Amino acid sequence: MFRNALQPWHLLVVAIVVIVLFGSKRLPDTARALGKSLRILKSETKAMKEEDAPQTAAPSPDGTGQQARHPVQAAPGEAPLTSPTSGDHTAPR
Repeated sequence: MFRNALQPWHLLVVAIVVIVLFGSKRLPDTARALGKSLRILKSETKAMKEEDAPQTAAPSPDGTGQQARHPVQAAPGEAPLTSPTSGDHTAPR
């Protein structure tokens, strides 16, 4: 039914439509943002897999028996994310 449904010229037409819709100046920025998002997704899934792994390791040094959580790190070339502490919550006036 779908024999020869996707041919090389179909991909060319799709590429031309994308360039016309988004413009050639926005495409590199969009690709860069997509790459950063994929890196973050990959690191999050890796952290989830490590978190879900059977806990056969020794308990944490603080003696609670819970393993320390691994912080998510920024991708290379990306500014690290900072979060406000409980004392830094000031509302603008």
